[in-house]
Amino acid sequence: MYPETMATGRHFAILAAFLIPAFSGKAAPAVVSPAMNKEQRQGAVFLDALSIPCPGEVFAALNKACRPNWATLVTPATAPISGDRAQLALAIGVLATDGYIAVEAQDGQQVKNIGREIMAMAKALGVSKSLLGRGNSLVEFADNGAWDALSDELAATEAEVKATMAAQKDQDLVLLTSSAAWLRGLETATGVVLADDSMRGAEVICLSELAARLSSDLGALPERLGGNPRVSAVRQALAKASGLLSAQNPKPEQEKKNLREIHDACATAVRVIMASAKVTASPSPSASASPVR
Repeated sequence: MYPETMATGRHFAILAAFLIPAFSGKAAPAVVSPAMNKEQRQGAVFLDALSIPCPGEVFAALNKACRPNWATLVTPATAPISGDRAQLALAIGVLATDGYIAVEAQDGQQVKNIGREIMAMAKALGVSKSLLGRGNSLVEFADNGAWDALSDELAATEAEVKATMAAQKDQDLVLLTSSAAWLRGLETATGVVLADDSMRGAEVICLSELAARLSSDLGALPERLGGNPRVSAVRQALAKASGLLSAQNPKPEQEKKNLREIHDACATAVRVIMASAKVTASPSPSASASPVR
């Protein structure tokens, strides 16, 4: 692995492997290290199973390829109502990626809403103690339209949530957050490409190894987490994405079909993650004299 890749921080190894093929035959951005061969790229992907491409950088690559209409991709920041720790960890990942979409759309209010929801879920998981300053910074940058700083602060907020989870021996939750963030990013990226008649940007969605590794790691979780239906939905969607992304030189029609299947599988899993738990209404006092158990 190249030294400059190691020096740029926890996420860059995966980011470089994910983005470099997108600029094949073109001048690469200055922040991207020299192209890796297959073995080096594989090593970068597996260096840290919990690292994922920074959504802001992935979306920047899409901007170069096809200039998406980000405003149409913004979704309401609504965290699920749930006491399920696995679901909360997954939802943080989804909303973190939604934050980058809002930054690309320059929707400051939506970024603030997303930050507020992430803080609430982090509090429910007991990992919000050090995040108050981050929340204040998100508000300040959003109000001032400081979009680059806002993107950096979102990345720092997500990283701090994960670091606190890890410090509290909740490493499995870090995997859930990372997997959901990448899943939501994949849903968004495939949707952007499919909306372009020329399929521009398809080269950005180029690695199957990461999806396969995340799916494998999710499958290796303890039953109390791995058996969670939301975790299973994410694992299955990533496994499907890995299989379809690994197709060798598909014809345009087949490539479009593959991307549609990936998009639909990811979108379904995201809906499962963000659905609030069903709450059974308690009977009224007149309906039953027995206490509800």
